[in-house]
Amino acid sequence: MQFNVNHPILFVIVGALILAVLAQSVYFLVRALRRAKQLGIGEKVVKKTISSAAVFTIAPAIAILVGVVALSKSLGVALPWLRLSVIGSITYETVAAGNTLNAANISAGDVITDRSIYVTVLWVMTVGIAAGLILVPFVTKKIQGGMMNVSVKDKKWGEIFNNAMFLGMISAFLGYVFCDVSSVFKGETFGLVPVLVMAVSALIMAACGLLAGKLKARWLTDYALPMSLIGGMALAIPITNWLG
Repeated sequence: MQFNVNHPILFVIVGALILAVLAQSVYFLVRALRRAKQLGIGEKVVKKTISSAAVFTIAPAIAILVGVVALSKSLGVALPWLRLSVIGSITYETVAAGNTLNAANISAGDVITDRSIYVTVLWVMTVGIAAGLILVPFVTKKIQGGMMNVSVKDKKWGEIFNNAMFLGMISAFLGYVFCDVSSVFKGETFGLVPVLVMAVSALIMAACGLLAGKLKARWLTDYALPMSLIGGMALAIPITNWLG
């Protein structure tokens, strides 16, 4: 039987896993409501908290949907839907899938027809993101304790340390953006595409921040990420055509 990235059995498996996660969410929501009632928290406060949390989740959900659409052409819908619904990260999943496809000599957008390559992509996307689940219980407390000690002794160095850790994380993805820039010296311009797309996304993000400050519209900061993602992806098409 020929392998199909959108085979119905894949949707059945993925649907069952996502239903299990949703069931956990409902379980803890019910427990939280009961606990709020025990603590004497007003119904109005509870409803406002739930509605605020629900609205806030729409923004990252849009960004996740963009990631699912971007990966679905090569991987089908089921796998991206699963990976970006259960402990998924759009910044990691897209890079992991892209690197695995490149290693298998499959161009972005080409549909996978080999089940072994599909399973390889699945393992790379899953094992890499699962490392956090394993490390967090063992190292988070020690890292946080060390950072708090540094901040207590010297607040300035504590801020520098926090910023350095954040920039270290960002630099990993910047390497992926700038890795083909040297192609310019060979007379080719394809390496500039991700750089320009990143610049466009950064400008959109900065514009959202400035407008949010001037207009005092907090919702703009919540939706800045999906807006920059969608804007960057939309402009990636004319940028790619322009640079050939």
